[in-house]
Amino acid sequence: MSKVRASHIGRRGAVSAAHPLAVVAGQQALFQGGNAADAMIAAQAALCVVLPASCGLGGDLLALIHQPDGDVVAINGIGRSPANPTFDHAGADGSAVTVPGIVDAWARINARYGRLSLGACLSFAHELAVHGARMGKATPRAVRDHRMRLEAGGGSDWSVVASPDHAIQPQLAALLADISERGVEAFYKGQIAAGIEAAVARAGGCLSSLDLACHVTTVAAPVSVGWEGGHAYVQPPMTQGFLLGLCLDNLERRGLQKRQNLEHICVELTEASFAYRDRAEDTSALMGIDLDINLEVASLRGGPRAYLHTAGVATADNEGHVLSSLVSVFDEFGSGVYVPEGGFVLNNRARGFTSAPNDAAPAKFPVHTLAPSLLVRDAGVCALATPGADGQIQTLLQIIARMAGSAPMELAHSIAAPRWRSEDGKLLIEASHPAREDLAGRGHRVVVRDDGDMCFGGVVAAGLERGLPFAASDWRREVWHGVF
Repeated sequence: MSKVRASHIGRRGAVSAAHPLAVVAGQQALFQGGNAADAMIAAQAALCVVLPASCGLGGDLLALIHQPDGDVVAINGIGRSPANPTFDHAGADGSAVTVPGIVDAWARINARYGRLSLGACLSFAHELAVHGARMGKATPRAVRDHRMRLEAGGGSDWSVVASPDHAIQPQLAALLADISERGVEAFYKGQIAAGIEAAVARAGGCLSSLDLACHVTTVAAPVSVGWEGGHAYVQPPMTQGFLLGLCLDNLERRGLQKRQNLEHICVELTEASFAYRDRAEDTSALMGIDLDINLEVASLRGGPRAYLHTAGVATADNEGHVLSSLVSVFDEFGSGVYVPEGGFVLNNRARGFTSAPNDAAPAKFPVHTLAPSLLVRDAGVCALATPGADGQIQTLLQIIARMAGSAPMELAHSIAAPRWRSEDGKLLIEASHPAREDLAGRGHRVVVRDDGDMCFGGVVAAGLERGLPFAASDWRREVWHGVF
C-alpha cells in the first residue's frame, strides 16, 4: 500500500533529493547562508558520491530555475557526441560516451544564481568521498549486475567495485577539491581531460580533449504551457520533456482533466505523445497539436521504453528561487568506462540516438530523457522531478493531473498514490492501484507489480507557498526531504 509522507514548510529553504545524505548536503549549504541554487549543487554533488550507478561527474545535468522576479530559465548541462567524423555510437562502450556536462553546468549555475563559492557547495560531497559514505542501497546489486562491464572499462581497482556498500573514494575527493579551487579548468582541460580521452580510446571510442575543451552549457527559455490558471514549464530541446508539455496542453485545452476515466486518458496521452519523441528539435512546431487518443478504450500503441536510472533534486528558498533538476549517466554506471584519474565512470548518452531526426552524427546532441518540471500558479511554485527515463513523463503527468482532477489531491497524496507505467506495449501497475480493473477492462495489457517497484520512480518536490519554502518526497526508493 502507498504511504503518504507529509510535506514540510520551512522559513529559509527546502531540499528534496534522491538520497538522505544529499538532503543533508543541501541543508548544509542553506545553513551556511546559501540559496536554493547552492543547495541544489551541494545535493547533486553528494549524489555523485553515493549514487555512482545513477549519476556522477561523467554525466549530465538538466535544471529549471524559477527566479525571484518570476522568470524561469532552463539549464541544459548536456554534451555533444564526439566531433570526430568517424563517430559511430553503435560500437564499443567507449563509442557511447558524450561530453559530460554536469561540472560546467555547476559552475554556470553557481556563478549566475548562487551565493556561496563553488568550493563551499562541493565541500560536503568532498568530505563524503574522503571519509567514506554508505552507498545507495541499490549500489551493491548494480555492481553485481555490471561487474564485468566495469572491469572491462578499467574499473577493477575502483573502490566502489571493491566495496559497494561503503566506499572511500580518494580520486573523486581530489578531483572535487581541484574543481573547488580551479573551476571547470580542472575537469575540461589538463590531466582529467586527457584521462577521459585515454579511457574512451581504450574502450573503442573517439571522444577527444578538444571535444571537452569546446563544451558550453546551454542556457535557454523553457517550454511553457497553460495549466490550471498558471503555467507548466518543461525543458526545451534537446530533451523529451516537451512530451509532458504536450500531454498537459491536451488535458487543459480539451478539458479532459476532470473526467472520471482520467487514468485511462493519461495512458493514452502518454503513448500518443511518445510517437513524437525523436522530434524534440521541432518542439516549438509540435506544441499545441491534438494528440490522437481514444477516450474510452486502449489504442495499444506502446512507445515508452524500459530503463530506469537518474537522480533528482528539487530546492526552494524564501527569496523566490525554486529549482527542479535531474542528474544522470544514462544507463546504470553509464558506459562502464572508468576514468582512474578522477574516480568516476562516463555516461553512455549516445545510446539515446535513435532514428532520424534523432539519428547519430558527429558533434550532435541526442534527445535526452531527463525531464524536470515546474508549476507556477497563483498559489505558488512547485518543482517536480523523478528518475525513470521514459517513465519520467508518465509519473509527473499522473501527479500533476491528479492534483487537478475531478477529486483533486493535495501534493503529498498525489505523490504517494499508486502509479502505472506504459513500457514496451504493456501497462505496468502497482498492485494497490484502484483503477487496475478499469484499465484492464478498457483493453490495456495490465501487468501487476509490487507497490514501490523501482520502475515507478522516486519523486522529489520543493517549492513556495504563500512565500514560504516547502518540500515533499516519495516513499519509493531512497528519496527524502528536509526544510530549514
